[in-house]
Parts: sequence; C-alpha cells; structure tokens
Amino acid sequence: MISEKRQRSYFARIFDDVKVQWTARFGFTWIVIIATIAVFAPFLANSHPLLLSEVGQLSSPALQHLTPGDVTLLLIFFSVVVLSFIRIAFTKKLWCVVSIGIGGFLANDILIEPPQLVIYEQYREAITDNRYDWTVMAPIPYSPKDYLRDYGDTGLESPLKDEERTHFFGTDENGADVLSRMIYASRVALGIGLVATGISLIIGVIIGGLMGYFSGVVDMLGMRLVEVFEAIPVLFLLLTFVAFFGRDLYIMMIIIGLTGWTGYARFVRAEFLRLREQEFVQSAIACGLPLRSILFRHMLPNGMAPVLVTVSFSVASAILAEATLSFLGLGPVDEPSWGQMLNQAVQAATFNWWMAIFPGGAIFLTMFTYMLIGEAMRDAFDPYLKKGAR
Repeated sequence: MISEKRQRSYFARIFDDVKVQWTARFGFTWIVIIATIAVFAPFLANSHPLLLSEVGQLSSPALQHLTPGDVTLLLIFFSVVVLSFIRIAFTKKLWCVVSIGIGGFLANDILIEPPQLVIYEQYREAITDNRYDWTVMAPIPYSPKDYLRDYGDTGLESPLKDEERTHFFGTDENGADVLSRMIYASRVALGIGLVATGISLIIGVIIGGLMGYFSGVVDMLGMRLVEVFEAIPVLFLLLTFVAFFGRDLYIMMIIIGLTGWTGYARFVRAEFLRLREQEFVQSAIACGLPLRSILFRHMLPNGMAPVLVTVSFSVASAILAEATLSFLGLGPVDEPSWGQMLNQAVQAATFNWWMAIFPGGAIFLTMFTYMLIGEAMRDAFDPYLKKGAR
C-alpha cells in the first residue's frame, strides 16, 4: 500500500487531497450535473417528440432537429467517457472505428443540416387529433424558443399555475418555459467560462514561461505588456465591441480570454524564475533538449500548482461577465441566458419572483461551486496547511 502511494504522481495525490474535502465534492457534483444537463439538453427539454409512431412507421423528430452544436457536445461527452474507461492502448483503434461510424452518420443531412422551418405546434395538434399511434416526449415537452402561440396566451405564468400545461418554473413574458430556457442557458454559462479561461490559460502560460525562463529584457518587455493589459477595463471593452459588432457570444469569449491571461502569466513567470536554476532544468539544458521541451515538458508540470488554483476563479469571473452583459440587455439575442432572464425579471412592470430566483440561484450556485473548488485546490497545494493538519 505504501509503495502504491509513493508511485502515484504529484497531481494524483493533490487530486486525492481535494476529493477529501466536502466543499470540493459538492462543487464537482454541481458542475457534473450542469455539464450533463447542458450536453443532453435536447433530450431533456424539447417540443419535438423523442420518438413517435405514425401509421406504424417510427421516427424521431428530436434527432432530426439536432444542430451541429448539439452533436458536437454529445461527441465530446462520449469521447471523454471512452477515454476515461478504456485503456490508452486500445483507445486509438477504437477511436478510428468510432470516427468512421460517426463520420458516415453525420454525412446524413439529418444532423448536419437540421430543418430550417421549425413549427412546434404541429406535434401538439397531431396528438390532439390522434394522428399518432403513440409518442414519447421529453421530460420537459417545451423547447426554449417555443412560445406556445397555438394556445393564444403568451404572457407570464407562475410555476404550476395551469393544470393542463405543467410549467415547473413558470413561463417568461413571451410564454416560453423558464426551466427549458435555463437548461439551454447552462450551455452558454459553461461554454463562455471554459473557452475564455482556456484562451487565457494558453496565452498566460506561454508568455509567463518565456518571461521566467529568459528573464532580462524579455522579462521586462513581458511585464510591461502585462501591465498594459491589466489596465484595460474588461467590462467597458465588452460594451464597446457589442456596440460596434453586435451581440456575438464568440466575440465575448475571445475578449474575455485575451484580457484575462495576465494573472496566469505572473504565476508562471514566478514559478519559472524559481525552477530555471534547479538541477533537473540545468541537466535538460546540458543534454541539448529543445526549448519547447524544457519549458512545457519539464518546467511547466512543476510550476502549475498556482495556475490550477486560478483557473477555477477565472471560470467564475467569465460566467459573471457574461451574466452582467446579459443582465444589461447586451448579451446574446438568439440563445437563452441566465443573465437575460434576470433582465426580464427587472424589466417587467411587476416583480415576478420565479424569473429572478431560479436564474439568479443558478448563477450563484455555479460561481460558488467554482470558488469552493478553487479554495480546496489552494489548500491541497499549500504545504504549510498539510504540515498543520499532521
């Protein structure tokens, strides 16, 4: 048992220390739940039947209306599952087989080019007229853009008010189901957090690594660049780009990523300044290893501790930035967003508690869990806290 513990890598032992803390377990559980909901959103909330039988013929309108984004999320999810439970030696062969099968399946226009004209009312009318033999609907039979025009009443509705139509979280001012919109809005929150943080992490690690390794003039120029980017007000920059280029979610991701790398650069620079004099680095230099190998294969794994802690806080900050823009009415128009629903709550003539509590609670819980994970990782990386615990 002792030998197995000693053979475990440093990051594996850190991860074990993080898992021990209940706050980290709670945070990971919430993030897994949100990520799963985001991936399987078309099968959880959809006005299109998942499966139906019409005159003995089976069809799946939900699959026919999957978008390329839906398919991409599903592929990423199942790829992660495959890589997690199958050994790497067999993964390459399996991935080739899966890729061939998926490529042939995606060649069908059903998934690559979903129908452009979406009429949600046709299924409800067909079910009412008994034109289907049977149907299997999603747990929440409403799409985020289904405004229930066929019912005639498109206004606000509090949760569980109508006996005929069950809206667990009520409806918004256009008649759309709030729970369905919250499920799809989780994609925006997680996407902007992970993509923006990924961009910042890559830029910060490269620039910080070069500053710490070369020092001197490179370090001085790099620090001036860091100071310039730290002086940029991110929120005002986002507002400016929205005013000139429109409400594009991808532009928001890029701007947040391009302006949020300075913290990573500072941490990596400090670690590389410490590590460049270590014996293993000098040995790698003496062996003539290329610069990229010295920086990113030997030095970076030993200097990632503070960077990993910062990642969780950066994801929370990116989510908050998008929610702030959406709350101000400057977020994405076509895609549902938690901040956008909060904006609808304050713009209404009367206060509608369900439009404020549910999306506001989702924003709070998501940011809170990332903070908890960051705190747990900081404690796990801190050697003084470990000594105190012993």
